Amino acid sequence: MASNQASVKSTKLSVKNFKPKVRLPDAGKEEWWNQLREAVRAIHNRCPISYNREDLHKAVGHMCTHSLSPRLYNELKIQCEEYTKASLHQLIDDFMDEMAYLIKLNSLWKDHCNQMIMIRGIYLTLDRTYVMQNPLVLSLWDMGLELFRKFIVSEQTVEKKTIDGLLSLISRERNGETINKSLIKSLLRMLSELQMYQYHFENKFLQVTESLYATEGQNFSQSLEIPDYLSFVDKRIKEESERCLHYLEHSTKKPLLTSVEKQLIEYRKEMIINKGKTELLDTNRLDKLKLMYSLLARVNGGLDELCKRFSLYIQERGTSMVMDTERDKTMVTELLDFKSKLDSVIELSFDHNPKFINTEKDSFETFINRRTNKPAELIAKYIDMKLRAGNKEATDEELDKILDKIMVMFRFIQGKDVFEAFYKKDLAKRLLVGRSASVDAEMSMLLKLKQECGAGFTSKLEGMFKDIEHSKELMPHYKQYLNNQKIGHNLDMTVNVLMTSNWPTYHPMDVILPEYMISYQKHFQQFYLSKHSGRKLQWISTLGHCVVAANFPLGKKDIVVSLLQTLVLLQFNKEDEISFLDLKQRTGIDDADMRRTLQSLACGKVRVLHKKPKGKEVEDNDVFAYVSDFKHKQFHIKINQVQMKETLEENINTTERVFQDRQYQIDAAIVRIMKTRKTLSHALLVTAVYEQLKFPIKPSDLKKRIESLIERDYMERDEDDAYQYHYVA
Repeated sequence: MASNQASVKSTKLSVKNFKPKVRLPDAGKEEWWNQLREAVRAIHNRCPISYNREDLHKAVGHMCTHSLSPRLYNELKIQCEEYTKASLHQLIDDFMDEMAYLIKLNSLWKDHCNQMIMIRGIYLTLDRTYVMQNPLVLSLWDMGLELFRKFIVSEQTVEKKTIDGLLSLISRERNGETINKSLIKSLLRMLSELQMYQYHFENKFLQVTESLYATEGQNFSQSLEIPDYLSFVDKRIKEESERCLHYLEHSTKKPLLTSVEKQLIEYRKEMIINKGKTELLDTNRLDKLKLMYSLLARVNGGLDELCKRFSLYIQERGTSMVMDTERDKTMVTELLDFKSKLDSVIELSFDHNPKFINTEKDSFETFINRRTNKPAELIAKYIDMKLRAGNKEATDEELDKILDKIMVMFRFIQGKDVFEAFYKKDLAKRLLVGRSASVDAEMSMLLKLKQECGAGFTSKLEGMFKDIEHSKELMPHYKQYLNNQKIGHNLDMTVNVLMTSNWPTYHPMDVILPEYMISYQKHFQQFYLSKHSGRKLQWISTLGHCVVAANFPLGKKDIVVSLLQTLVLLQFNKEDEISFLDLKQRTGIDDADMRRTLQSLACGKVRVLHKKPKGKEVEDNDVFAYVSDFKHKQFHIKINQVQMKETLEENINTTERVFQDRQYQIDAAIVRIMKTRKTLSHALLVTAVYEQLKFPIKPSDLKKRIESLIERDYMERDEDDAYQYHYVA
């Protein structure tokens, strides 16, 4: 196949030479030189320019076109140099004061800038052609700056007077005087434009600043109180920040504030914290504490040191509360107030800093456990006081908030088994004597404990509530039983059947009951065992309470009293006066309980018995008499508070039971570990035991338990190494 190729004509590109430059006549050039010289001279002398500026601009353009740019540039530079040199004499005047000198220098600088702007406008073509094509040649503006720097500001006398004058003005402003800020700003911008700001001004300014604040820090830290010193430092920092905003270069801000902070805060931080933390925390000066925090946050290690001293303060104050036995009655309230106060400090003054939150927690945990077991006991008693009936100081919502706060305190204590023992004992009294303020509040507290410590911690406490509920369900069936047996029941008896494993240990007391009470006990026992064969009932007389109908000559009253109080009162149905010893013999109540019972009936707020002789203590020879003229504004009177009061013996017994339980737990933990490991060194065994136990134990006590287990053949020492133990299967 053949193809035809079209013929393509070639196009020729012809390049023609430019027309040769027209040579300027000498007369024309000289005229332009004269016009430009006169224009520059007029600008320097601040006189009107005789020539049209457009013509001057064209003249510069023609001269640049005809290769006269180097000469034009040099001619202009010489003119500007001569004028600038001549201007120096205006500043060399020994009789000019500081302010007049700075004003004159500023005027020269502004005139120089305006003149260079006008000159550059005329010589713009030169600046855009010749200068741009020659990197080693300064622009007209930079040339003007170089001349001003070389012949005016760099002159030794001028430079010194300028820097000293600026520093003097700033010093006067620091002393509270009003100065011309626009003048300083203009002169500092001049130094910046001339590239003299940092080396010639800033370095000296920072040296003066450091010296000033070193002196002020030394003097004011000793003469001023901490709140005033903190306000002084804050004021100084704000002033320096505003100084940077108004006239100093932005680059000066960081080194300037660093210098101020170092001299006034960093070098004084120990003094600030030592003197300030106690005073400000004790007086709860949240605003000043916030200021201290913000200032210390500016320097290295400031907050770390504050946090450390904050911890020491908490431990010092907390230890004084916990270790002072005379403050036991108010300890928990004081600790709660102390915790609330510190929480406010952390939130409002310390920016809710997590480091301070953890420090507070660790500090509380440290000091509250310096007194073993007592804080746990007192926290349990505090909760008991809040949950008792008759406590009207708070609504349900407020009570729940109080319980939340006390739970925070509960988390700090290590002896939670001590708390459990006292809480259980107090809960039992509230439930059995009917003194619980609110079932909802009780269950809310139980839920909080369960969430904090687990179901195992509250299982027995929950069992106590279940026993009370089952007893309530049981009583209608018992009354139906009495009706079916056709047993007359003028006495309305309610029985709580308690599982021994759930409740505190109570020692039964063999008191002498009236025959009709014994009869009702027998009926209930027959009823209960008919439904639950194989169980054993044991009557606890000390926990019972009664409503006694009393017929006084001045009116009838219903008196709510304990069973022991009831047995005493019943003795006065036949006699008006009975001695202490006779009452003991007739009722079978032991000595200590009898004295407490009679104190409540004859020495309390409501007195249904007279004591002879009068006095708060019950003695063996005392005689008690029926109050025939008894009167009271209420019909229903409660005087059974004797059961709610704790005795020293009860507290000791509760604590001893906790210690006994701890020994069992220690023994069990050691045996579990040895059974698993078979052979273990003393150090590793101790470490493993500490990991398992939830309460503190002294090394000496742990060693005693190990010795006890060796004696009982649960484990044995290695024959060659006394610090090695073997499990005995």
